[in-house]
Amino acid sequence: MHGYGTLASDPDPIQDFCIPNPRFGAIRTAHLNILPCKNASEATTDDFVFSGLKAAGNFTETGLATIPVSPSVFPGINTLGMSFVRADLKVGGINPPHYHPRATEIAYVVQGSVYSGFVDSSNRVFAKVIEQGEVMVFPRGLVHFMMNVGEKPATIYASLNSQNPGLQKIPTAIFGSGINEELLEKAFGLSSKQIGTMRRRFDPKTVS
Repeated sequence: MHGYGTLASDPDPIQDFCIPNPRFGAIRTAHLNILPCKNASEATTDDFVFSGLKAAGNFTETGLATIPVSPSVFPGINTLGMSFVRADLKVGGINPPHYHPRATEIAYVVQGSVYSGFVDSSNRVFAKVIEQGEVMVFPRGLVHFMMNVGEKPATIYASLNSQNPGLQKIPTAIFGSGINEELLEKAFGLSSKQIGTMRRRFDPKTVS
C-alpha cells in the first residue's frame, strides 16, 4: 500500500509583489482575506517600509505588549508568505502558552533575558533562557511560551512564515470557548467552582 499525505502553506506569489488596492474590498476565503492588487506602476517605496515598531504596544495584565504586523497594516508583505510581531515583556511578564496553526515562528531577543521554549507532540519541553542577540525557533503548530526572567524589560521581534499564521491561546481556548463544564471538571480534576473561576478570568462573555 502507498501512503498519502497533504502539505499546505501560503500560495507562491505569481508576481514580484502585490500591494493591496484600498479601493476594492477583500475577498474572504476559509482562512484568508485576499486583497486585490493595485497596478505595480502605482507602488511606492513607502509601501515596502513599516515604521510602527519603534515603541511598545499596550500591555496586558500578564505584562505582555504585542504589535502584530500583517498585510492589513504593512501592504508590502502581502502575498509574500510572512508576517511578524514586536513583543515586549515587563519584568516577570509572560507570553502565555499558545500556538500558531499555520506558521513556524522565529524569535530574536533585542534586549533582555527571556525564558523561552516549546513542547513537542510527545510532551517533551525544549526551553532555556535566551539573551540579547539570540534566536529561538518554534515549529509550526507546537505550543510555545516566554517569560521575562531578567531585571529589565525585554523586547523580542518575531517573524512567521505565513501572512495569516493564526493564534490559539491555550488558557482562553480551554476556559474561554464554552467547552462543556462537566468535561472540563473531569479532564482537569477541578471543581465546578474552580472551573467557574477560570472561566471568569479567560472568557470575556462572563465579565459583567
